[in-house]
Amino acid sequence: MSQRTRGRRDERAGVILDAASAVLRHGGSRALTIDAVAAQAGLSKGGVLHHYASKDALILALVARELKELREGIAACETEHPPGPSGLALAMVTHLRRSYCGEDESSRALLLAAVENPEALAGYRAFVAERLARLDAAPGAPGTGMALFFSLLGVVMGRTLGFHDLSAAQIEPILNALERTARDLG
Repeated sequence: MSQRTRGRRDERAGVILDAASAVLRHGGSRALTIDAVAAQAGLSKGGVLHHYASKDALILALVARELKELREGIAACETEHPPGPSGLALAMVTHLRRSYCGEDESSRALLLAAVENPEALAGYRAFVAERLARLDAAPGAPGTGMALFFSLLGVVMGRTLGFHDLSAAQIEPILNALERTARDLG
């Protein structure tokens, strides 16, 4: 396969994932079907199935893309903080601060995967385990880094599930408190 052909194939796969995200955003998990994604992408059902052989394959790809973007986002934020035990924790707070009011496809894709294809969460579980191990290794009170992680996760998932609809201004004091906790890690 030529580089040009591979580029078009990757571009088409991205269009399909964008369409799947839009379907999730507008219709929820029940709306995510191959037919709905094809219609959103302006492709035939066969065109979608050429790239993703099943709905499960599509969900796996959605989760993988969102996890890649999450990893990259947190890694970019880590470069803004001094290295040390608090660097990862501060990066996670910074990333949430920047992404809080944006579209929440990541959480929606993860929720869908948890319901429809729990195996799709393997990469995310590995990501969480690695972050928890790093946070748990930080000096200070045992469990503080892990408590910070789960607090951040609670803010995100609470919003995704509709438990709260706090604005960026309303969430800022919470993020400030979490940032102070992160700085206390060392």
